[in-house]
Amino acid sequence: MGSKTGNNQRARNAVIAAYLSWTLDSFDFFILIFTFDDVAKTFGVSITAITFAITLTLATRAVGAFIFGRLADKYGRKPVLMLVVFLYAFFEAASGFSFSFVSFLIIRAAFGVAMGGEWGVGTSLAMESIPAHWRGWVSGVLQAGYPSGYFLATLLFGFGYHALGWRGMFFIGAAPALLIFFINSQIEESPVFRQIKAAPRRSTLLILRQNIRLVVYGVLMMAAFNFFSHGTQDIYPKLFLGRQLHFSGAEITNISLIYNVGAVLGGIGFGLLSQKIGRRAAIIAACLLSLAVLYFWSHGTTPVEIALAAFFMQFAVQGAWGVVPVHLNELSPPQIRGTFPGFVYQLGNFLAAFNAPLQASIAQHHGGDYGFALMLVAGVVAVVLIALMIFGPEARDVSMAGEAAL
Repeated sequence: MGSKTGNNQRARNAVIAAYLSWTLDSFDFFILIFTFDDVAKTFGVSITAITFAITLTLATRAVGAFIFGRLADKYGRKPVLMLVVFLYAFFEAASGFSFSFVSFLIIRAAFGVAMGGEWGVGTSLAMESIPAHWRGWVSGVLQAGYPSGYFLATLLFGFGYHALGWRGMFFIGAAPALLIFFINSQIEESPVFRQIKAAPRRSTLLILRQNIRLVVYGVLMMAAFNFFSHGTQDIYPKLFLGRQLHFSGAEITNISLIYNVGAVLGGIGFGLLSQKIGRRAAIIAACLLSLAVLYFWSHGTTPVEIALAAFFMQFAVQGAWGVVPVHLNELSPPQIRGTFPGFVYQLGNFLAAFNAPLQASIAQHHGGDYGFALMLVAGVVAVVLIALMIFGPEARDVSMAGEAAL
């Protein structure tokens, strides 16, 4: 009984660490979403130019996923997770010291490298540390870290922006570095990593080449997923709610808080559902829900209409995302689980990195209609994701160590 209790405690701590590291990573990323208009004014550039900083951050995440994923496959999940948490917190704070637009872009690119390393390392640590029957709900909890971070950034914007300014917001982004002390003292290395490390090592690049069809599928799937997420979030609060609908800062804050509650609930709900009906079926169900509310979400006019539609939209979008951590980790070849999930995720992110400028450009070509740009991108990728799920593989409950699940 004592051993089982100890194993459960180790598993819970791994989940907490992975959830918090992704939450705080997301918190640091979304600070820019709420400040880019003032950052643009400070450096004398356009809003569209500042959206390139988002693109750069998303694009460089693939570099970090590969570098830190390989380090995690060689040295372990725990020490590399500590390293990436420190680095993304450091570069977030450094953003506040930017003295020019170019320096800001360089620092955001470096932040993207660090951010890219977190997701794959954190999810592999958690998924390799928990019992198989936990995977569905844990997947939802882990991915709920993303809207949780968005929620925290919204609170900071709503209650602290006037006092802090945009630079102060980024300085607060150094706080996640404190998580390192919890990881160091409370987290044990993944038991599956210890097993894999004891086996003969094989080349990461060789394993990737041997699984090239899976890699290509994973990248396409994650490109669609990232368009789904960033296409419904990045320009939504400031450009659609603020610039197009002229909602006040308080209304934007309240709506953002509401739809992030929906996102957290959706991630956990569809993660749980995936344990019963399968990973692909749960994702398809979430995408169908997003299509049902798509028009109301992008063409509502009152704060109440928008808040209600946005709640269900993010319930669906992050509901689909709630299945991603477990789905990618189950599909991954065991020997490169530190690398594969994060690498294909961030390569997909790279392909979707131009989402914000794309949507801003579509809106400009349609008379400043950001609602149309949001509807177009979200609708197309929901349909693409459904097709990818219909024809894609599934490995529900596979053994993380590589043997067939009992």
